[in-house]
Amino acid sequence: MITHCFRPFPSAPVRGDGRIREEVLAARERGVVFDIGHGGGSFGFRTAELMLEAGFLPDVISSDVHTLSINGPAFDQLVTMSKFLMLGVELGAVIRASTAAPAAALGRGDLGHLAVGAVGDATILELVEGEFEFKDVLGESRRGTRRLVVSRLVVAGHRWPSQ
Repeated sequence: MITHCFRPFPSAPVRGDGRIREEVLAARERGVVFDIGHGGGSFGFRTAELMLEAGFLPDVISSDVHTLSINGPAFDQLVTMSKFLMLGVELGAVIRASTAAPAAALGRGDLGHLAVGAVGDATILELVEGEFEFKDVLGESRRGTRRLVVSRLVVAGHRWPSQ
C-alpha cells in the first residue's frame, strides 16, 4: 500500500508533462493499493485531476487528519470524500473507496459493509446541495455543488447517541 498517492509536485505520481509515472503504473499492476491519505501536505488538486483524467482512481480514500490538517485543508474524512465528488468521481465509488476498500486492504472482512455478523457500525450520510469551496495542500481551491455531511451514527447496531 502506498499512502499520500495524489501528492503535488515534485513528488507527484505524474510527471511534469502530466503523464502517470511508469513505476506508478507498474506498482498498480503488481497489486499495490493506492491510498489518498489527505493530510497537511499530501493532496493536490492538479495531481488528482491528472490522475483521474488518466482513469487512475485511488483504491482507498482516507484522511490523514492531524494537528496540522484538522483546521484545513483536510478537515475530516467527509471533506476528503466530498473533494472527490467535486472532481467527478461517482458517489458509489467514493463510498466504496472509503469503506469496503480500506477494510479489504486491511484484511478486515468484518468491516466496510452491513451484513449479519459484521460489526454493525455505520455513518448515515446526507448529500447536501449548495456552493462549497475546497482547498488542497497548496492553497489552490475548487468549487463544488455537493458535500457529504453526517446525518446520524449507528454503533454496534444501535443508534448513537441513543435517544
